[in-house]
Amino acid sequence: MTVQPRLMQYQDADCLSATLDHTIVRDLPRDPAIKRILIIKWGGMGDIVISTAIMQDIYLALPQAELHLNTMPAWQSLFADDPRFSKVWCVNLQQKPGRWRAYRQWLAEVVTRQYDLIIDLQTNDKSRGLLMMLRLMGKAPALLLGNHPRFPYTIKQPQPLPQAHSFQIMQQTLLCAGIALRTDAPKLHIAPSSVASAEQRLAQYGLQSKSFVVFLCGSHASGRTKRWGAQHYAALVGHYLQRGERVVLLGGHDEADECLAIARQYPLQVVNLCGQTSLLEVPVICAHAKAIVANDTGTAHLAAATQTPMTVICGPTNPRRVKPPGQHVLAVQLDLPCKNCYAKQCSHHSCMQQLSPQRLLSSLPGAPHA
Repeated sequence: MTVQPRLMQYQDADCLSATLDHTIVRDLPRDPAIKRILIIKWGGMGDIVISTAIMQDIYLALPQAELHLNTMPAWQSLFADDPRFSKVWCVNLQQKPGRWRAYRQWLAEVVTRQYDLIIDLQTNDKSRGLLMMLRLMGKAPALLLGNHPRFPYTIKQPQPLPQAHSFQIMQQTLLCAGIALRTDAPKLHIAPSSVASAEQRLAQYGLQSKSFVVFLCGSHASGRTKRWGAQHYAALVGHYLQRGERVVLLGGHDEADECLAIARQYPLQVVNLCGQTSLLEVPVICAHAKAIVANDTGTAHLAAATQTPMTVICGPTNPRRVKPPGQHVLAVQLDLPCKNCYAKQCSHHSCMQQLSPQRLLSSLPGAPHA
């Protein structure tokens, strides 16, 4: 008899368990000379959404300062109506032809703005390299804060947080700068037009609030191993139909085939909105849903900005590091020897293939044993 791997469940207490050091290295909120601040945050969508809670704490701690945000072009729309930022600017640093031209453009923009403080929430080789160049040019502000205690940052926390959730790594960065932690969930500013557009879509399909569930069944094209699979999600549709609840599919263009494969099996009961919504319409629709079932995808972090109960299915990625923060979010993962491999390709995909819809039922929002 084959022994089934245990289905593990992860909540905030499991994923946000690192001990934070409250030692203040530099008390930035008490520095009246800080008039203009640049926050650097590029990354993937999930990391961007998580960081909006950190941005909120910076905004609250330094109300006298003008905040600017440097992000990637793909995420600029997330901050289009965000009153916290006087300026949101982008340079496409991911392009390969013309890369050095983009670097020069980025450096020129920073020099022109004359920032008093730069907070690097990205802290990767590229952001560190650009800040090193800025220091070598003699154009960097005296106050440089990053997520790790290394050059070129001038404010360095006593100890880094290895293998911690990205949310806690950024929280530790704030603590060493004397910035209080007040925000424990993403903080998005959604324009009334996005709210109206999302609610119009729901009305178009006769979807009343709390009468449907949302599936976030895809992932970025480069992360297909994170997908539970269209067949599994299609089988889960039947479970919700028996409860009298319809299903809404959300996602981007990379996920269109996955969503279409599910919708074709239930043309009347499933509403496929994949590729039809803006980014900020996603949390509006999810706020009206009764429950959400998702893969480990950036869209799940957008959905987690609401208080709708959500189950996130993890396989090759570590739920202790990727679960969207929030007591309303439960991450699940089969306890296999190969879990957390972060592989982009896999010959057996056991972490997803062995998790049947029937086994998942007890971990769904509203289940007796969830």
